[in-house]
Amino acid sequence: MDRDKVKRVVFARHSNPWSMWTRWASTPLMLVPVWRRSRRDAMLVGLWMAVNPVVFREPAHDRAWATRAALGEERWIAERPMDSAMAVNVAATAALLVAMVAAHRRRAVPAAAATALEMGLLMAYWELMARYYDRNSRSANGRSSTGSTSVRPGPSVPGA
Repeated sequence: MDRDKVKRVVFARHSNPWSMWTRWASTPLMLVPVWRRSRRDAMLVGLWMAVNPVVFREPAHDRAWATRAALGEERWIAERPMDSAMAVNVAATAALLVAMVAAHRRRAVPAAAATALEMGLLMAYWELMARYYDRNSRSANGRSSTGSTSVRPGPSVPGA
């Protein structure tokens, strides 16, 4: 399987709202190995972050905000426009780095504040990605052009 197909499979599954929301909620876990200086914790958190995008099924539709955010990000990464989403993404990454440094120094309040800022910026980024998806991936009939029209029917997806 070539790299683009692997990326498509990962994004298709990661676009499940359960994957998106559990990964977002796991953000503070990334500080635990740094705070505790634990390689074991780092391996466990790293494993979770690596498998999270693929453990959930592909969603049945693209109506959920989190699904549209993931699918928009997939397309945005491929096209890499220099837009406000790039700035928000850089700011979120910087906030996470500040949180990591604060955790390494075992400064709880700055670590928590920077983590909260990163998670808030990530929500702004998701909104931009959902809008990007809505603008760039919908055909005239309102159906997705990224393949989600062929998504199998299934139970309702949380966040829809």
